[in-house]
Amino acid sequence: MERADSDHADAWLNALLSNPLCLCSTGSQIDDKEFDIPQVDTPPTLESILNELEDEEEPFVLEDTCVLNTDNMDAHSCDTSSLASSDSGDPAHLKRKRRTVDLNATVHGSVLRHSLLKGISAQIVSAALCVCVQTVSGVIAVGTSHGLALVFDTNQALRLCLGTKATGAEFGAVSALSINHDCSRLLCGFAKGQITMWDLANGKLLRTINDAHPPGTAILHVKFTDDPTLAVCNDSGGSVFELAFRRVMGMRSCDSRCLFSGSKGEVCCIEPLHAPPDFRDHPITHYSLLAMASLTKILVIGLKPSLKVWMTFPYSKSDPSSVPQLAWQFVPVQKTVNPILAFCKGDTVHFLLVKKEETGTIHVIKQRQLHLSCDIISLSWINSRTLVLVDSHEKLQVVDRPSQEVLETLDLEQVQLVYNSRHFKSLATGGNVSQALALVGEKACYQSVSSYAGQIVYLGTKSAHIMTLRNWRERIDCLLKQEHFVEALSLAWSFHEGTAKAVVGLFGDPVKRKGVVGDKMVEVIFQFAEHALKKCPEHGKIQVMEQHFHDVVPVLVDYCLLLQRADLLFNQLYARLGENMVAKGVFLESLESYIVADRLGHLTTPIMRDLLAHYHGNGMMDSLERCIVHLDVTSLDIQQVSVMCWENQLYDAMIYVFNRGMNDYITPMEVSPLQNVFITFIWSDYMKCLNPEVVMGNKLLVYISCCLAGRAYPLGDIPEDLVVQVKHQVFEFLIRLHSADSSEEEEVFPYIRTLLHFDTREFLNVLAMTFEDFKNDKQALEYQQRIVDILLQVMVDNPDFTPSQVGGLFTFLARQLAKPDNTLFVNRKLFDQVLEFLCCPDDDSRHTERQQVLLELLQVGGVVQFNEGRLLALAEKAKFYQICEFLYEKKHLYDRIIECYLRDPLRKVEIFSYIHNLLSMPGYSPEEKQAVKDKALQHICLLEPRYSVHPVLMITLLPRLCISSKFASSPPSLYTPFLTSPFLPALLFREGHHPGILLLQEHDLHELLLDLMCRFAPQQLLSFLQTSQHYRLEEAIQITEKYHHNEATAYLLEKKGDVQGAFAVLLEVSTKQPGSNYMFVYVSVLKELTMKVLNCMSTFISLPSIIQRILQDPVYGKGKLAEIQGLILGMLDTFNYEQTLLETTTSLLNHDLHWSLAHLRAAVTRGLHPRQDYCNICLQQYKRRQDSAEEIIVFSCGHLYHFQCLQQKDCGWGFASEQQQRWSCYKCSSSQGGRAGPSAEPNRGRSTSLAQVCVAEEEKAQSVACCQCTELPGKINNRIKS
Repeated sequence: MERADSDHADAWLNALLSNPLCLCSTGSQIDDKEFDIPQVDTPPTLESILNELEDEEEPFVLEDTCVLNTDNMDAHSCDTSSLASSDSGDPAHLKRKRRTVDLNATVHGSVLRHSLLKGISAQIVSAALCVCVQTVSGVIAVGTSHGLALVFDTNQALRLCLGTKATGAEFGAVSALSINHDCSRLLCGFAKGQITMWDLANGKLLRTINDAHPPGTAILHVKFTDDPTLAVCNDSGGSVFELAFRRVMGMRSCDSRCLFSGSKGEVCCIEPLHAPPDFRDHPITHYSLLAMASLTKILVIGLKPSLKVWMTFPYSKSDPSSVPQLAWQFVPVQKTVNPILAFCKGDTVHFLLVKKEETGTIHVIKQRQLHLSCDIISLSWINSRTLVLVDSHEKLQVVDRPSQEVLETLDLEQVQLVYNSRHFKSLATGGNVSQALALVGEKACYQSVSSYAGQIVYLGTKSAHIMTLRNWRERIDCLLKQEHFVEALSLAWSFHEGTAKAVVGLFGDPVKRKGVVGDKMVEVIFQFAEHALKKCPEHGKIQVMEQHFHDVVPVLVDYCLLLQRADLLFNQLYARLGENMVAKGVFLESLESYIVADRLGHLTTPIMRDLLAHYHGNGMMDSLERCIVHLDVTSLDIQQVSVMCWENQLYDAMIYVFNRGMNDYITPMEVSPLQNVFITFIWSDYMKCLNPEVVMGNKLLVYISCCLAGRAYPLGDIPEDLVVQVKHQVFEFLIRLHSADSSEEEEVFPYIRTLLHFDTREFLNVLAMTFEDFKNDKQALEYQQRIVDILLQVMVDNPDFTPSQVGGLFTFLARQLAKPDNTLFVNRKLFDQVLEFLCCPDDDSRHTERQQVLLELLQVGGVVQFNEGRLLALAEKAKFYQICEFLYEKKHLYDRIIECYLRDPLRKVEIFSYIHNLLSMPGYSPEEKQAVKDKALQHICLLEPRYSVHPVLMITLLPRLCISSKFASSPPSLYTPFLTSPFLPALLFREGHHPGILLLQEHDLHELLLDLMCRFAPQQLLSFLQTSQHYRLEEAIQITEKYHHNEATAYLLEKKGDVQGAFAVLLEVSTKQPGSNYMFVYVSVLKELTMKVLNCMSTFISLPSIIQRILQDPVYGKGKLAEIQGLILGMLDTFNYEQTLLETTTSLLNHDLHWSLAHLRAAVTRGLHPRQDYCNICLQQYKRRQDSAEEIIVFSCGHLYHFQCLQQKDCGWGFASEQQQRWSCYKCSSSQGGRAGPSAEPNRGRSTSLAQVCVAEEEKAQSVACCQCTELPGKINNRIKS
């Protein structure tokens, strides 16, 4: 985009320079035909063009947002969505992707107001190319590629044009600008290294500085500090200088001091700490802090009172092309305001809190990081909580720092950001910059972004743009303009609750702010309602209309209730929605969820009437009942609601109306239809009742439970002053002798009788919970005794009740009588009567049920009501063996319990588990355990065979069984299953498997078991001897010899070491039994063993020696050669096989060695082509100085390094110089997640050094010297590792 030589640019410059303080008409100098400008009657002036307004747009005025009245901010400014940009004109600029616009609305709405600065943009188009921008207070300065500085005022009118065309030709383009805090001075840095100072009051040139830094470098940054006599600058050499302005005897001068040398690491960004007007007296401002960002680290230094480095912070690993960013901001932290430095290089933003300690030192505290998935190229604070970032794809992101949430994303395509690549490459001075700095400069846009007091200006190639935060009203209005009413209400509610981010324009105490936002929300609610009514489809399916209002009405109701504006909901809003019948119905139905959730407890009379009519008309009676029981009873028409509840059987609602509306808790149980439930249960069987009666019975039971417990039905609590009264009333109702409409056939106490038939257990549980509260209430205790008497009168000797029901009654009574503060009296004879009823031996029906009921009665304490002797006798007579076990266990007669198990056919199989648990668990005395063992031995022969295989019991009792006369005379079915049981080895040889049995490791036990096996299970004998390790050999041999088990005896003799004795036993067996194959087996084994020994010998002893030793043996010497022919031939075959194997292996090794050496030689002698002409460590040209010869290292991957750089890198890792031969490519190893060096594992994709090249200085030639590959060991031993 080079346009410096264009004719129209020169003409514009000449006209502008002729009168720098005013604007002149340029229309006569523009060729109409060239630019295709249409003819007009009266040509407009430049002032009229700049002051012209677009439709619905007001002029943008630059103001300080610190004192800006946000209520007057423009709500219709230009809404530019995503914009991406292009390079400033560098022909080698970085290619960037353009992304599509994200149109999805966020809960934050539009946070930024994006406005085009038309007046400034018009001048930029005329000035051909602008390269930098700076804004302070109400002044914007723009630098051009012709060396001019354009100064605009708050109305975007060009106030000053500083510089001349001759100056631009001499100094080059303006590369940096800085305005001091009072807008009186302007510093301009140039591409050729000069710096000028201008007086903004009159446009006078005050200073021209040529010697502030080394010549031949461009000015990248020039910054005023808060001290008007002090500034700093940064050049393309990476150095930073302090500029101290002096005026002595009317002469202006400038003293320069180097703060940081580029030879120690190039600085590419500087940012002095500027205090806002409210914090000019902050203690930290006395230090004049300056942040500097080099390519590897961040530094914070103090310029006053003396130069001092306060902090250094290295970067984390990032892309070398990432641009370092710095930004200061004063932020309130823990009731104090201190500056925070935000910096980044790559995708992570770090925050450092800087504060002054009482001792006078500067303390830097690291804050939480912000991680983003993008490469950041611009970082700016827009207020103390909000950051504005631009990434390498030129997407702008607004981020809330405390929550680290991205509030909005815009695309800066149409802005076409200007990049500072030319100045970072220092093209105006010959391009003598490092490759690393030039690489960073590809994405550097420092001078195109300027922020001040909540405003950020972005400079494009053809326009200037400004970003500011919208005030809260604008953000809501933007959503309303897009008809996003739900999102607008959600955003407004976040303002109301104080949870919104990046809030502007809300002042005052929270109550006032809520009031202001609430009024705005009411306005939005009405707009939403009107919009919904207008957009409702007039024709079509009713379901479509209902769905339309279902998306709107609940939202309106919800926010009205959140704002506590029920008057708005029931008056204006309902009246407006009531004009549409579908909307009215949806409104009434939507109230249910809020009523049930107790968010809405009172309805106006008209709405209540409409609600009843709508729900009744649409058959929504269940929903209506749910609403009634949650509404305030004062909002109900008692007559209307009662009639509707009776007609539609809304029992819960009816009870609620009687209880809450009339404090009547008895009438709901007396009048129809509840009374019919009692009558139904009185005259019919429970199982024959219809489902509605069962449901109503359950409701009655729950209702009585609630009344007696002091709780309201179906929810809430009874008023405290009515709790006792309600309990007494309910008791009086229950104990009534007859119902109100009783007949002659009705039995006494119908209500208690019905509830007992309906669910005895639950009704007794209700009474039990009620009796818990009866302590000091004398009247209640009388009711308690009366209820118990009635229960006994109704249920005892009544065949209508099952044993379970009667048992449940006496279980309930036993629990009550067992309480320490019991006041009930129950005749003991009744318990005896119930006992005889349950233990009746003539009644075989429900045997298990009766036994279980009696067991429960005893377990809850009922045993004290009976004579234990009589109880035991009745239980044995009725075959209630569990009852007997309960009584025996209470008396510690555990041996008698075994008889109970033996007699009980259902539990006989559990006897072994019971005995095992009792013998193995602690808590039982030795005498009790011994009695159980004796009882088990006494009845062991009575057990069925399938039960006798329980190994634990048998092993435990084995010593006693062996000497038991009963056991000796027992049938084989008793012990044979045990001896052949597969569980026996597991129990014997897995230690700890049954820790309660301590006899498993005793030798006597195993020898006794061995004796039993010899007698009754000889087929298991040998396997037992092979697996067991706990018997004694001598005793075991004696036992096997006693029963003539020769094979087992031979095994034991061989195990003892007496092989000859074992052979003799087997020989004797084979002699006595000619058909035995023992001898044949042993001879085969001996031959096989001999072959194995000779094969092993051949590995260490020569073959002739072995053959000679065999022939000299007396056994073979007297025999024939044929007897050992097979042995010798086998040895020869083994020899031939091993010889062939050795020859083949040697051949393969020689072939592999030749292949490896050939490839090694080919790789070493192959020439290498470097990928780039700079070192990958220092990022400088491989020839750093023209007059020196430096050794360079080229790896097989193509990366190039200086020998000194690799040596320093290895020294930094602590490697010795003699380990140079183990170097690996630093860049390739780093990209794989670890550093290169001797510690790196081979064969993991690293590049090994293959050549050492020497670059020699040739005669003024710019070419590289010849690369000489070194194959022999020298300074670098070239190795290839596969």
